[in-house]
Amino acid sequence: MSLCPPHFNPRHAAGLALCLGLSLGQALAQAQPATPPTTAPAAASPLLQGPTLQGQAFDLAALRGQVVMVLFWSTDCAVCRDKMPELRANVKGWQGQPFTLVSVSTDRQRSAIEAHQRLVELTVPASQRFTTLWAGDSQHRNGFGPTGQLPAVFLLDKTGRVVESYHGRVPPEAWDRIADLL
Repeated sequence: MSLCPPHFNPRHAAGLALCLGLSLGQALAQAQPATPPTTAPAAASPLLQGPTLQGQAFDLAALRGQVVMVLFWSTDCAVCRDKMPELRANVKGWQGQPFTLVSVSTDRQRSAIEAHQRLVELTVPASQRFTTLWAGDSQHRNGFGPTGQLPAVFLLDKTGRVVESYHGRVPPEAWDRIADLL
């Protein structure tokens, strides 16, 4: 079972209404938007360490001086998979800027994220790939992470402090916030 609950897209309200035997108004009333951004109080920099899927050592502290987006996700989360093209496009768009996207797979089985990673390496240009860690690795150390629905995104400023977090769909405002932090 995924940590990613079913997500409702208001554009698909008619289909949901038909499937559930509801009126369109009832289906729209059940719409649940993504959790709004949470502004985190200034706290100590979170710990995130471990090997990447390529076996390289990773330490979040080494990224100080950059704005960092940490994405917790799972291959069995439909919303997470749906957001990948947008995330990859933004990674490409922020090239040359002090910005890094790091993803942490919360898959229960390493084989699930490895299969996904093989597909990424075959289909996604290197300029749109980002560092990925697996939370289940015995060397993985994590001082923060998802406490609710996936995807869970934490935005860190250049000092390494979490300044905002998002749960569910990543809102467009997150990209504006990155521009402000740069």
